[in-house]
Amino acid sequence: MFKRVENELELAMFNGIWTTVWMEKGFELEFSNQTLERFIVVTPEGHYVGTSEIKPYSLTSSSINAAGPFQTNPKVVEADGAVAEIDKMALLRPYRGRYISDLLSSAVYIAEKLHLKYFVSLLEPKFLRALRISYQVPLEKVGEKVFYKGDDVVPVLFDMEQMYRNKHRYDWLVYPLESVLVANGAGGAGQSEAIKL
Repeated sequence: MFKRVENELELAMFNGIWTTVWMEKGFELEFSNQTLERFIVVTPEGHYVGTSEIKPYSLTSSSINAAGPFQTNPKVVEADGAVAEIDKMALLRPYRGRYISDLLSSAVYIAEKLHLKYFVSLLEPKFLRALRISYQVPLEKVGEKVFYKGDDVVPVLFDMEQMYRNKHRYDWLVYPLESVLVANGAGGAGQSEAIKL
């Protein structure tokens, strides 16, 4: 299950998870000044095991543009502000594989909620392959593999609108129950269950 980071304790857990993963992989630590949303992945036992962060994207000022030609990609340019950056997609080592669907679901959920068409990101080649093959995520490389802040990464563009408009194609997609109820006008505050879409 995923949930929004809503308080200082959850923010501390969020930072603890992604910095642990980044240090393990030899990445440079880069804290974000601005975010649209932060999510944490929580196991059924209540363990905090993963993170994802959605940040504003700018054609002219986002630092991610230094690693890939996002600002010149026609889809990004034409999306006219309906683009964000997804960063800090991290799972603690013992939980990798089992909770990728929760990370992806958090991304699809927030993209739909904020009416975003695309996410830009830098992905490890192995993770990119898993997303493409195992999860059938609609994404495209927008540049060649580059060494950036500690590892080889591939600049990619996620087609988020494709996913949230075609949820039935993604059997791994799970939204929190609260978001479904709120989206349908039924309230739902305080619910922590999830439903399969």
